[in-house]
Amino acid sequence: MIYSEFKKMVNISKEEISGQILERNRDSIKVKKEEKVIENLIKIIDATLDICSKKSFQAMSIRDLSAASGLSRGALYSYFINKEELLILILSQGREIANRVLTQQIARGSSPLEKLRLAIKSHIYLSEAMQTWFYFTYIEARSLPRDEQKRTIESELYTEKIFIDIINEGIAKKIFRNENVILAASVLKAMLQDWYMKRWKYKNRKVSVDDYADFVIHVMESILLI
Repeated sequence: MIYSEFKKMVNISKEEISGQILERNRDSIKVKKEEKVIENLIKIIDATLDICSKKSFQAMSIRDLSAASGLSRGALYSYFINKEELLILILSQGREIANRVLTQQIARGSSPLEKLRLAIKSHIYLSEAMQTWFYFTYIEARSLPRDEQKRTIESELYTEKIFIDIINEGIAKKIFRNENVILAASVLKAMLQDWYMKRWKYKNRKVSVDDYADFVIHVMESILLI
């Protein structure tokens, strides 16, 4: 699987994401015309991620968001009650997409090695397609309300456990060495995060997303394969 194939298999368009947000929040979103909701959610999310690439979410004002999205303050409050609710809306949808895509792609694998390759590529490809979202989630995690911080930590550990389970399965089937599984999964997670946290570095060095995914797989196989 390469990145172009992944994008064809996995629907992560802005319209699809905004449609999922609408489905999860129909009771709280006050606008009823579905097409309008999806169109405005795209504007709100794009504007939020763009503003927060330059300054923190805490520093972003509703006035900033209104100017960047082209929506009045009154229109914005038709989609969320306050900034905290907007933050939770964006983060929860990102987590749901990441967990769902990883689970679906790994299920295609018939062996621990194939599952490991699929998990690595899916994570890197997903973070490439949703780079601003992944970066935003990582940067803003420290300023989240306590409950949302807990959910973010749980999501991080959930992703790490996916790799732990795959490695343990490989050890049990004598495909992988009996290494320090938790440490191996932690190091792998750090390599995955480096792609979207320091995207500029790889862009300047002309490292493609496929090159990076293949290299991470090569590193992990060098560590794990018997």
